[in-house]
Amino acid sequence: MRRSYWTHTSETGENKLDSIEPRFLEISLSAQLQPSASRKQFYERISVGNCAPLWEVLHGLISAEPQTPCLPYLWKWDTVWPWIQEAGTLITAQEAERRVLVLENPGLRGRSSITHSLYAGLQLILPGEVAPAHRHSQSALRFILHGGGAYTAVSGEKVTMNVGDFVITPSWTFHDHGNPSSEPMVWMDGLDVPLVEHLDAQFMEKAPVTVQSIRGTQGENMAQFGNTMKPVEYRAKSKTSPLFWYPYDRTREALSALGENTEIHPCWGHKLQYTNPVTGGWAMPTMGTFMQLLPSGFKGGDYRSTDSTVYAVVEGSGRCIIKGQTLEFGPRDIFVCPSWMPYRFEVDNQAVLFSFSDRPVQQALDLWRETF
Repeated sequence: MRRSYWTHTSETGENKLDSIEPRFLEISLSAQLQPSASRKQFYERISVGNCAPLWEVLHGLISAEPQTPCLPYLWKWDTVWPWIQEAGTLITAQEAERRVLVLENPGLRGRSSITHSLYAGLQLILPGEVAPAHRHSQSALRFILHGGGAYTAVSGEKVTMNVGDFVITPSWTFHDHGNPSSEPMVWMDGLDVPLVEHLDAQFMEKAPVTVQSIRGTQGENMAQFGNTMKPVEYRAKSKTSPLFWYPYDRTREALSALGENTEIHPCWGHKLQYTNPVTGGWAMPTMGTFMQLLPSGFKGGDYRSTDSTVYAVVEGSGRCIIKGQTLEFGPRDIFVCPSWMPYRFEVDNQAVLFSFSDRPVQQALDLWRETF
């Protein structure tokens, strides 16, 4: 049996698949020599000086394909919604600072991670509550799942949030949340917490006030950056998009137009990438964000990529089939597809899915791969 591996062709700058006999890449366990007494003694001696033999661990460190402890999993809204409501009776937003149920990947329990590099959680703000202002070096996104009328304020700019909206909190910007509406508000938080922690670059600071003074609104932000234009005097201070509010009605309209006028992709249907309107690049430097439309009856082909992806269902129903496991999804459900595991979609009722991953980081480091 032969295996296919990605290689890089410097002459063309393209990736291609090379077939290589597995026997040249792997050493069977039976052929590996057990450490002799003299080797064990050597290992013990060098261990005292904090050294270790690479040849004992090489095949685990550099595998033929991505190996991840992350597992496919789906969090049903009908299951977590009662828990979210109960959390609202046990602790206030002020006490908790952020009242959030962390979505822990079953293969990474205890690490507050939904993938190796990403964090996700469900945040609740009850009517009349305020989550106090703070800032951190981690970048954050909010994707609204339930309710309407709550707000987030980022560096003094206030945006009112509704279901399907995508909102950005850039790294090291003060932000607070509040809910002046009459109903509970729930959104999915997505952050690059594990990645920043891995780089030992995590910082956090509480603001001197609970609520920021407001100097701008989503209307002004949209007028400045939401119409393929920008103020002449604008100079970028960050790689994060200056447009921090992407309303769902605009996104949905764009997806509908795609569905009517463009050819459907065999794996992901009609899919759009959120972008920085000033640069045309990713909206956030560490997390790629997307929205896609899958028509009723859609049966997609297998797709896999090196970026583990978190999905949130906005509309519709269907299933994601990944490594023989079927994840049945409906509105407000969240599921994760780990790195390099082939998956495909089957849709019953037209579905709209939001997703985020660490693709920008992988592409910046020339690590990202996909096959379909």
